[in-house]
Amino acid sequence: MVVLHALSDFIDCDFAIADSSCSYWYEGRCPQSGDRLKLPRTSMSEAIAHGLMQHLANNDCYSREGKMYGILLVELPNGEQRILKAFSGLLNGCSVVEGWVPPIPGRDEVAFEESRTLAQLDAIKQEIISLKQLTERQQYEILFNDFEQQLQAMSDRHRYCKHQRQEKRQQICNTLTAEALTIALEQLDEESRQQGIERRQLKRQQNAVLQPLQQLIAATDARISELKQRRKELSRQLQAQMHASYSLTNFSGRSQSLQELMPGGSPTGTGDCCAPKLLHYAATHNLKPLAMAEFWWGASSVAQDKIPGEFYGACAERCQPLMGFLLSGLKPSLPAREKRSLSSDRLPCIHKSFSHPLTPRCLGGEPGTGYFPQRIGLQCTHKSEIAYSSGFLRHFYPTLTLPLQRGGNRIFNLPPLQGGIKGGKSEVCASLSRYVYTEVTLPIIYEDEWLIAVNKPAGLLSVPGRYRDRQDSVLSRLRHLLPDGMALISVHRLDQETSGILLLARDRQTHRQLSQQFQLRQVHKVYEAILSGAVTVEQSKIELPLWGDPENRPYQKVDWQHGKPSLTHFQVIAREGNYTRVEFTPLTGRTHQLRVHAADAQGLGITILGDRLYGCCAVTSRLHLHARELRFKHPQLEKTLHLQSIMPF
Repeated sequence: MVVLHALSDFIDCDFAIADSSCSYWYEGRCPQSGDRLKLPRTSMSEAIAHGLMQHLANNDCYSREGKMYGILLVELPNGEQRILKAFSGLLNGCSVVEGWVPPIPGRDEVAFEESRTLAQLDAIKQEIISLKQLTERQQYEILFNDFEQQLQAMSDRHRYCKHQRQEKRQQICNTLTAEALTIALEQLDEESRQQGIERRQLKRQQNAVLQPLQQLIAATDARISELKQRRKELSRQLQAQMHASYSLTNFSGRSQSLQELMPGGSPTGTGDCCAPKLLHYAATHNLKPLAMAEFWWGASSVAQDKIPGEFYGACAERCQPLMGFLLSGLKPSLPAREKRSLSSDRLPCIHKSFSHPLTPRCLGGEPGTGYFPQRIGLQCTHKSEIAYSSGFLRHFYPTLTLPLQRGGNRIFNLPPLQGGIKGGKSEVCASLSRYVYTEVTLPIIYEDEWLIAVNKPAGLLSVPGRYRDRQDSVLSRLRHLLPDGMALISVHRLDQETSGILLLARDRQTHRQLSQQFQLRQVHKVYEAILSGAVTVEQSKIELPLWGDPENRPYQKVDWQHGKPSLTHFQVIAREGNYTRVEFTPLTGRTHQLRVHAADAQGLGITILGDRLYGCCAVTSRLHLHARELRFKHPQLEKTLHLQSIMPF
């Protein structure tokens, strides 16, 4: 079976020489030596992965189920480079597929038990589906709603009657006396009692009709819970057997079972992920790993918060605990006290796994000149790191005195470095691996003592996510960078894939005042996008109710029953071949509003270029949506700020 693939199957080989910047590190500590070992996800490996995505997009069988896919760039003993590719778990029910790396050894030993257990699990799944589709559930909902309507109508009628009785009591108390007054009041009290009896009778009727259905549904739900518990037990038993049989091998030639590597137990699916399969295969076939990339493809995952076409790091529960062992045998990324030279054409940037283009709009500077960022945040933990940092900065500023200290973050305001990098390089690549530095350079559009506005790049979160591999964000970077960073609060958010102006407040009062402007729709927002097709209407408005289905997050859809109103004005700016450049002006701020208004057939019916979540199949480097303008009243200065950013596409 052919598993090694040529680079030309996925990318233009010239790319391999031109670009190798790093965006993420797979890392772990060697169990024996304690050395920190690293394997990068480079721009080249991402390009290879994009080539694989293009192949997946052309075959419907890869879209039937959502899962992780991965590639590993390896070097053969003769120095040639090849590509391995893998999928997590099973692909359409198969563990061995032509052209993909095979599963980790050990699965065959439990094949019979696995087959038997999977059949049991499938039977449980089908029974759960059947129980969830119980017809009495729908019958109960219909009857319950019917009784609720009757009770509401009765309550409205009784309320009106009560009001009438109160007026009548006042009237007869003023006009009647003695026995006539007593009789009239008793008649009113009797009317009130009869209406109470009427309500109780309807409630009893409701209970008599609904209670048997409730009991049946409760018994069904109890059975579903029982089946789910049984399913969990069967899965755990099978997983324990498989993990005792699974044997992983690292680059030092050492082999251990998953049970030995994770004696405290491991989640379902450990060992079936892409990274372990790729690294194990490389280690057992004398292949040197150079770079790896993993991404999600197929349906979006609600449980794992995964979006098709997005890159993800090692999962914290399954893969990360294995990384130290799997990478053992590779050369440590930066041994203690090892000295590195600072060459003019490959300067290490003091930031863990971050590439930054030296753009002239970053933190000030003159247009048209490349320069190093003016503001740099360093985090030094011991003397060798301080010496390294000092050498790095003095490479750019020979006369600079650096008051570096051991521990903590230090901020330096530096003059712009004119002339750019020697050799014409426009990018400084992150290559430090053992040391933990923080260098944050975000394009600042506006800054004063109350607020700060940045030009968020595509692919970066606005605020940290829930999981370990989604902590890098505009907010977290600025909190490391600025002296008052921990007080920053994001006023609004942009989708991770969207670039453009993001506003943050430096104190709670400013945050409250700006948030109120957003809530009252007093902030004027303009976005620019490229649509993946031709729009026939020059300008119009889109008004649709949007709803986020809790069973399919983060996907939003048009829902006329549950949706919240949303309104967008749009205007065509230009037509570029088969694409259309448009300007969006949202008057509301619903999640994914512009993306749904563009993609849904009741809106424009054309997806934004690169919007894989909403069905764009074109393989592009990003979502072509940019927050171009923001106009609002400064809460302290009492003047209107009109912020603008240059289009990146």
